[in-house]
Amino acid sequence: MKRVAIVQSNYVPWKGYFDLIAAVDEFILLDNVQFTTGSWRNRNRVKTATGVRWLSIPIVRGPLNRPINEVVAGDPDWRLKHWRVLTDAYRKAPYWADTAPVLERLYESCESLRLSAINRHFLEGVCDILGIRAGFTRAEDYHPTGSRTERVVDLCRKAGADEYVTGPAARAYLDESLFHDAGIGVHWFDYSGYPEYPQIHPPFDHQVSVLDLIVNTGPAAARYLKSAAPSSTRS
Repeated sequence: MKRVAIVQSNYVPWKGYFDLIAAVDEFILLDNVQFTTGSWRNRNRVKTATGVRWLSIPIVRGPLNRPINEVVAGDPDWRLKHWRVLTDAYRKAPYWADTAPVLERLYESCESLRLSAINRHFLEGVCDILGIRAGFTRAEDYHPTGSRTERVVDLCRKAGADEYVTGPAARAYLDESLFHDAGIGVHWFDYSGYPEYPQIHPPFDHQVSVLDLIVNTGPAAARYLKSAAPSSTRS
C-alpha cells in the first residue's frame, strides 16, 4: 500500500508536520497554489528566554495571486539573522552542542532565494535528522487537473496512491466520495495527544518549530512523534 500526503510547504514547521511526513511514503509539496501572507509558509515560532519569537523570511512584494513557488526572499542575509536568534535562544539547551553543527550547515547550505526551495531544503534536512525516509515530490511534477478535491484526487492517482493522508482541517471541504470512486482510501491524521518534552524555556508550548524539539531532546526527538519514523520507506 502506498500512502501519500499533499501539503503546502512551511518554514521549519512544528513537529506535527513532520509526523505527517513520517506517516506516508510520498510527500507532495503543493506549492503551485496561491501564497498567503501571515501564514506558516515563510515563518515559524521559537521559544526564547523572554517568550515566543517569530522567525520570518522577508519576501519580495509581488502580485497577491502569485503561487508559493514564485515567491522570493527579499533579504539575502535572512539566514544569518535567523541563526543568530536560534543561537541566542537555544545555546543553553541540553543538545545544542550536539545538534548546532548540523543545523548550522543546513542554514549555510541554503543558497536559493525561492521560498519553495528554501522550505524543501529545511524539510528534507530535518527529516534526515529525525530518520524520516518519505520521498518528496512537487505537485507541478504531476500536472494535476480539476478543482480542489478533484485536483487532489488526480495527484493521488498519478502518484499511484492507495491512501490519501490528510489533516482534520480538510474535513471542511474535502469530498471523500471522489476518493472512494477513484479507489483511494482517506485517512484522517490526528494531531492530538503529543507528549510534552523537556523544554528549556517554560511554560511548555507544542506550537513551535521542530527545531525546539531537536535541540531539547537530541537523539530522542523522533520518539516524540506518533508515527513510526524509522519504519517509513522512501518511494
